[in-house]
Amino acid sequence: MNTLQEYLYSKIPLAQAMQLQVLQAGPEGVVLRAPLAPNINHIGTAFGGSESALAILAAWSVLYERLKAAGTSATIIIQRNSIQYQHPADAEFTASAYLIEPDDWQRFMRMLQRHGRARINISSAIDCEGVCAARFEGDFIATGVSPIV
Repeated sequence: MNTLQEYLYSKIPLAQAMQLQVLQAGPEGVVLRAPLAPNINHIGTAFGGSESALAILAAWSVLYERLKAAGTSATIIIQRNSIQYQHPADAEFTASAYLIEPDDWQRFMRMLQRHGRARINISSAIDCEGVCAARFEGDFIATGVSPIV
């Protein structure tokens, strides 16, 4: 099992209940997958809350992986989010979140180092069988910064 997946399972029990799988994890991006069966709704498609949770976890994980790569640990909290559902997901679905804009990342790290708290916007997309099912955008706060030992 992937290190990020183990972390999510141990710290966020919903990840395990969703049977989330980490397909890709690193500072460049994160891709998570969830099967339909434990995330199904009353009409046989993915429950919107499951799609939202997977999208949030992918975006959160990009920030987690980037901070880890920078040798920094911080508490990551979602402050605000929105999701637009565009197509029903009727099979397993993935959430992808990729490298944050370099200028945004540099500004975020400067604020975090100077003030011990910073905010950044991260997007992710839900895909089902090659079709974009939803688009997510959220603001995340990092606080309580410390070096990883």
